[in-house]
Amino acid sequence: MASIRLPKRLFDLLGALAGLIAFSPAMAVIAGAILLEDGWPVLFRQERLGRRRRPFTILKFRSMRNGRITRVGRLLRATGLDELPQFINILRGDMSAVGPRPLTESDVTRLGWMAPRYDFRWCVLPGLTGLAQVREAHSGRLSLGLDRRYVARQSLSLDLRLVGVSFAINALGKRRVRRLLVRLCRARRRGVAEGSPAPALRHRASRDRGARW
Repeated sequence: MASIRLPKRLFDLLGALAGLIAFSPAMAVIAGAILLEDGWPVLFRQERLGRRRRPFTILKFRSMRNGRITRVGRLLRATGLDELPQFINILRGDMSAVGPRPLTESDVTRLGWMAPRYDFRWCVLPGLTGLAQVREAHSGRLSLGLDRRYVARQSLSLDLRLVGVSFAINALGKRRVRRLLVRLCRARRRGVAEGSPAPALRHRASRDRGARW
């Protein structure tokens, strides 16, 4: 894990700078739309837990007012654009481009993840995107399983794939991209199933091999 930390940090810095530059026009438009709809503040700030459970302040475009989602906020949430200010969190070193979802302390208490056996989740920086975020895992069990899988398999190639899916979500919307991913996974499973021999044929082949020996 230590071997990937430096290249991952360089990837985060370059990606966050490129993201701020590329999305700066969109961020200006979003800020203006929030101001026009219901005024200040433009940003939502909240304390989350980072690596080694250290608290930090996460930044998002505000999408609610008085407990209700605004019209601008509904669009931002559907496309994930409300999270663009987290590029600043990445530059600060609070977050990574890819990692487990950043949680509040009350989330951790509610999920029952205070015990040391859950510490693997906080041995990496939380991410702007990640396996759980892309899958939109709502259950704690599924989210924890996806976090465990990411921590065990993390690599720059996996990070690049997840960032690519996230950009597609920003451009096309969460529902459309996730429907496409589900269709691709099903097609892949069908291809694997069709390429494998039938159970009877597999049994016969193994029996023939045994007879030859």
